[in-house]
Amino acid sequence: MLVIAVFDIVNSLLDWLQTFTSSPWFYAVIFAVAFFDSVIPVVPSETTVILGGIAAGQGELLIVMVLLLGALGAFLGDSTAYLIGSRSGGWMSRLLFRGEKGERRLEQAREQIRARGGLLLITARFIPGGRTALTFSCGLTHQRYSWFVRWDALACVIWACYAGLLGYFFGDRFKDNHTAAFWWAFGTALSVTVLIEVVRWLRHRLTGDEAPAPGFEPEPSASE
Repeated sequence: MLVIAVFDIVNSLLDWLQTFTSSPWFYAVIFAVAFFDSVIPVVPSETTVILGGIAAGQGELLIVMVLLLGALGAFLGDSTAYLIGSRSGGWMSRLLFRGEKGERRLEQAREQIRARGGLLLITARFIPGGRTALTFSCGLTHQRYSWFVRWDALACVIWACYAGLLGYFFGDRFKDNHTAAFWWAFGTALSVTVLIEVVRWLRHRLTGDEAPAPGFEPEPSASE
């Protein structure tokens, strides 16, 4: 069975990672993956933060360092995505949002950011890929960086504490079974992500667009 084969491969990988996560070098991995996942979403960085939390729960790493480096890497990565969006300017808008339909999509993205404000940044951080699209769009639509920094820092701290402490809880609960700790923690994180998406969809269906958040206007252009 394909599912069983994949499950066995993942378990073998987890067994190998168990020796790696106990090394202090794993702190650097947590930071690097959190950073690059925010710019180029390939592997969800929750995985490494959860693994770090599990290792901390089993007495191999320090949970404070796991949370700090996870949050810092995510914040710097989000800021990089914002910077790429803001510096790309008109050519990126023309490339991604060409024609009348593209302009409408860009305007919809701007209005969605304005309507949901900081809450959107916080919830998007829990959606792999979605967080990169949002932070990039914040830069592309020239939202205020001072606003972005405040809310994104809060989002990154909440996200890192959530993933790291989740891993820590199950790591402490399953001290002698690294694989069981990971599957419980990862399954819980995946369930929360799905729940957030369902709630977001239902909220949009029931309430529609919300009023723009105060002080969340695009920055004026140089010609204004």
